[in-house]
Amino acid sequence: MSDHPIKAEQPRTGPLGRSRNYPTLVLCYHALSETWDAPLSVTPRHFERQIATLARLRFRGVNFNDAATGAAGRRTVAITFDDAYRSVLELAAPILARHRMPATVFVPTSFPDRSEPMSWSGIDHWVGGEHEHELLPLSWDELRELHARGWEIGSHTVTHPHLTTVDDDRLKAELHDSLEACEAAIGVPCRTLAYPYGDHDERVIAATREAGYTGGAALPSPLTAASDPYSYPRNGIYHRDHQGRFAMKISPLVRYLRIATGARARKLS
Repeated sequence: MSDHPIKAEQPRTGPLGRSRNYPTLVLCYHALSETWDAPLSVTPRHFERQIATLARLRFRGVNFNDAATGAAGRRTVAITFDDAYRSVLELAAPILARHRMPATVFVPTSFPDRSEPMSWSGIDHWVGGEHEHELLPLSWDELRELHARGWEIGSHTVTHPHLTTVDDDRLKAELHDSLEACEAAIGVPCRTLAYPYGDHDERVIAATREAGYTGGAALPSPLTAASDPYSYPRNGIYHRDHQGRFAMKISPLVRYLRIATGARARKLS
């Protein structure tokens, strides 16, 4: 590592407002595995290299709530995990601990403490196969252990539905009941939510705010904006993201262009 400090990012004008710095970098992971070649899984070796790259670039790890509410500051990264797979504790947590980085894990609250694999559209075809064990969820005891290490435990709804497709009563229940379940199990306020599949719209955002969350984690779309804590964009990191693709995804220029593109799309919508 060079002994010379990395030049700080300069304020830029653009879709975030006049003289506004780049927002906190937020990454979205799911599972880690040596052998599972699902798009949502990354190998421990690749994950280690990715986190080491962030550490070498002197990123400071924060939780998602700090990122979404603007409290994180410059050159910060929020590592997030959707779905609360067992591999998050077994494989990801030790790597993050070596680099002194916390993370946020978003939990679909009907699954912790179950002995059977999680299943919903998009992962259900793995049930019954050789990689079925990769779908096992963390327990609430294990999630409390992560919280004790400085991790944030957020909601990923109750059953992982496409929120834009459910009626108002179920939407309210998915958001409210999962928040209450997290708070009862972890013993601290549950402040943030990750939208399953990144699927959200203005109705879902309004319901998220009404349920008492302070932020919503999304994936890049014309609706997402780093200036909106309820539609905060994350960069998804997937199985095919080798080191070159990862470097591109965390590049300040690429992030800025994504934000600018989203801002233009919102103006045209």
